[in-house]
Amino acid sequence: MDRYPPESAPPRAAVSSSGAVFNPPSLLPETSTTSATTTTTTTSAETFHPPPPPPNASMSVASTPTTDSRAPAATVPAACLACRSKHLKCDGLNPCTRCKASDSLCQYIASRRGYKGPRRNTAQNPNKRHASDSPPSAGGDNSCPMLLGATVATPAQTMTAYNAVLGLPEPPVSPFVATPGFSGLQLYRNPYLDPVSGALIEFDNRPRPPQTVPERCVDSFYHHFFPGHPCALPKPHLLRVAKERNLEPLLAAMRWTGSLYLVNEVSGPTRATLFDEAMRLVYAPDASKDAFLVQAMVVLLIGLDGSCDNDKARDLLSDVERIAIEIGLYQRAYATNHGQGDPVVEESLRRTWWDLFIVDGMVAGVHRQTNFLLFDIVADVALPCEEHEYLSGFIPRPMYLEDFDDQLFSGEEREFSSFAYRVASIRNLGRMMRLPESVFPGDENVDRIEMLLSNWRMHLPDSKRDCLNKDGQLDEMMFQAHMINHACTIILHQPHSQLDSSPARDVTACAPHQMVKSGDNFNTHTKHIITAACAISKMVTYAVPITCHTHFFTCVLTLSSIVHLSKWALYFVQNDEDLRQQIRLNIGALNKLSSVWKAAGRASGQVKGVAQEIYRAKKAQQDNASLWVGYTQEEIVSSIASDESIMSDINTMLQPGS
Repeated sequence: MDRYPPESAPPRAAVSSSGAVFNPPSLLPETSTTSATTTTTTTSAETFHPPPPPPNASMSVASTPTTDSRAPAATVPAACLACRSKHLKCDGLNPCTRCKASDSLCQYIASRRGYKGPRRNTAQNPNKRHASDSPPSAGGDNSCPMLLGATVATPAQTMTAYNAVLGLPEPPVSPFVATPGFSGLQLYRNPYLDPVSGALIEFDNRPRPPQTVPERCVDSFYHHFFPGHPCALPKPHLLRVAKERNLEPLLAAMRWTGSLYLVNEVSGPTRATLFDEAMRLVYAPDASKDAFLVQAMVVLLIGLDGSCDNDKARDLLSDVERIAIEIGLYQRAYATNHGQGDPVVEESLRRTWWDLFIVDGMVAGVHRQTNFLLFDIVADVALPCEEHEYLSGFIPRPMYLEDFDDQLFSGEEREFSSFAYRVASIRNLGRMMRLPESVFPGDENVDRIEMLLSNWRMHLPDSKRDCLNKDGQLDEMMFQAHMINHACTIILHQPHSQLDSSPARDVTACAPHQMVKSGDNFNTHTKHIITAACAISKMVTYAVPITCHTHFFTCVLTLSSIVHLSKWALYFVQNDEDLRQQIRLNIGALNKLSSVWKAAGRASGQVKGVAQEIYRAKKAQQDNASLWVGYTQEEIVSSIASDESIMSDINTMLQPGS
């Protein structure tokens, strides 16, 4: 593993995201408050070894009424989960005597080392809890044996108000007070998962206990949400770090966001309780201001944005930007100083800054109500590595923005990650947002940004030209990088195109309508936005669940749909079957995304309304025979049939439950 402390390398000039070398003015009031983050010297990792499997019939311990009660008790190779959780002696039978008497489920955990018989000359209990293990459950005899250290918050804890210093009002008594089962939950530990690799431990055919709702929510987060915003620690690593420090705000945010995907498994009240708990922990007065709190807030603001709670999302974005700047997350030394010598943790801290940077840009680009504040910060954080390297724990020597910007002229052949190209793509959006508003098509600023967008596409290595990796699997980081590039193209060129946008004036789910007057011919700007809109529709065709993409794909699809609908509204378009198929793709994708994200449901409803309005206008035109002069009968019939077909498909796709 190639690692080195940043201090050993020669100092580099600080480079902002825009490429300028300067120090921004202070964005925060002077304060004497210091970060609550503490660094810990790590020792050799202590691995949890499950106890050996229960004895079979031939190994069972015999007990008779004539056994001398003064003789030392026979050592059993394992205790069942129920006895272990209550710190009671277990006789090792299957089921054991205690579970049989209480009619409880009796289960054992298999060992990776295997059982080698009772120990000699020792009376020590082999099932004794190590000092480094989590404390026993506070639930008493009725506590679930799967919690292994979960604590229940007291009413005084659950009544903690949101931190008024960060700008959120104090709410009334939260509903989670009545459901202490979700309060103060630590990460549920599954004894059937290897704590190091996270792999399922296979043994016998014994029934496995069902997962709890919080466990399923965390799994859902890692399956659906994490690939699109991979700054949190990989789950196996998170399990280890959670033993050493308080990650409850992040875990609570994961549970709520993961619950959004479990539409049929998590009820509305439960989801609301999970959200209240996450907000309480994030804004608790004693919450440590560190990168893990930033991760929690980013997860929450993305979920809120996708759920159409844009005001709360913007408040969270403002707060998390302030915290990230205050703790110096944008500085190169932060990861080293707070990573505790763990390369994976250091990589996670670097990713936290860049994912916040990208989310800030996406929110600004698709909603056009914020100004991409972090773009102006002078950041020298190393660029993230490839996803498979991060997940495997083999972190390579990091590279930096100046390495990326100079790669064409330095003569050094370097392989940059997909995440790095995602960062480069959002930087182009930031540069575009910093330009003065152009008022005429020939503005050189428009040409300058188009040059950046074209250069980004042309200089992609062969492995990054599409959204698939070398194994043929979707590369979500490159998917987002291409998505951002296409969205930038539409935002840049649409004001100067000659494609009348008024037919799509009611599609405002993501951003206010932007009026564009029509022209007699398709100029260069019009061709740019049509090409980009078609490329976005093509992205729907990748054979992956659409809900595994970042929710910001909803707004990019909406941008594409506005272009398609504006073109479809023209009186007659030659060879427009491809256009109709692209409208079908966009509406189908929005419909699928709406099963998770409320914003997609709003967008799909608006697109449907516009499509119906355009259809009625075209139908009225088609009834006027004088307007078809110059067209063959075949062209007339084909156009009418195609228009009726697309409306039928639109109505079918947007039916509830379709």
